[in-house]
Amino acid sequence: MKILETERTILREVTTDDAEFILDLVNQPSFIKFIGDRKVRTVVQARDYIESRFTESYKQFGFGMWAVELKAGQTPIGICGFVKRDSLPDADIGFAFLPQFEKKGYAVESAEGVMKYGRDVLGLKRILAITSQDNESSGRLLKKINFKFERLVKLPHDDEELRLFSS
Repeated sequence: MKILETERTILREVTTDDAEFILDLVNQPSFIKFIGDRKVRTVVQARDYIESRFTESYKQFGFGMWAVELKAGQTPIGICGFVKRDSLPDADIGFAFLPQFEKKGYAVESAEGVMKYGRDVLGLKRILAITSQDNESSGRLLKKINFKFERLVKLPHDDEELRLFSS
């Protein structure tokens, strides 16, 4: 199901048909370093991950992480959307792209579209973002889309202090 369009991309729900793409994405070194190892190593595990994370979020909250695909060729290149964590008061924006599609403006373009959708369609008043302290590229992207650093936070079951941003 299509959620929104930007100039060069379409954002849509992730389905189990995206298992190979998700398997590739979550096993990228940058994903594991900055987001975490999801321990998804097979297409079957990727399908289960999609159902338990993506599909469940769509059902429970009416939003989640969406596939970002190029309009030209309908190639999935990343994910961008919202996550609702029990440990944070508001939804937070997230994004991850395959390395060959980084530094081409797709992340900023997608995140801007997601923010507009979040405010205009979902009615989100305050949106958060979290990054590891050494994830400078995500920090720069968040500043480009008008997020401000608030403070360092620790989420339950995680020893790492993360940077919390809000918009």
